[in-house]
Amino acid sequence: MPPDARILIVDDHEDSLYALESALAPLGRLLGRATSGDEVLKQLLRGHVGLLLLDVHLPGTGGLEVVRYMRRLEQTQHIPVVLLTGFGRDRQLGAAAYALGVADLVTKPVDPWALRTKVRHLYDAHQRRLALEREIRALRARLEEHTGPPGHPALPRPHARVPSAPPAGAHAGELERDRT
Repeated sequence: MPPDARILIVDDHEDSLYALESALAPLGRLLGRATSGDEVLKQLLRGHVGLLLLDVHLPGTGGLEVVRYMRRLEQTQHIPVVLLTGFGRDRQLGAAAYALGVADLVTKPVDPWALRTKVRHLYDAHQRRLALEREIRALRARLEEHTGPPGHPALPRPHARVPSAPPAGAHAGELERDRT
């Protein structure tokens, strides 16, 4: 994920979008918006989304369906999702959301301070995870440069003969004398 990954805010009510954008603006991150599940899916497939703040109840494809779809695709399966609901928490919704790997389920109206803290933490953690994955890929590529493609052992095989070390305390001159 590039450093310009945005926080995508999804709600079908303009006033909610505005309130959420106002709450998250102090983070200094790029913000995007969508008003339907189908629009979210298109933006996710285009890339550059670092976190999804998603209303559960949307026209067309609902929030839980969006998350189900995201989790099936490699490019979107690890994007953090915070679900928003205006109908209060219920056990069934919570169970379904957390089973899909949603980071949190937040009831509207939201506390802007709490939401900002949560979003900052999730966004930054996701960016660190992606940076570590890039670093691992780079290290693997460097290792392959030095050891060959996978399948060629980088280290001697366990049964390979390893030259014996000189006895402890022996000097080079003594070793030469002993060999003659």
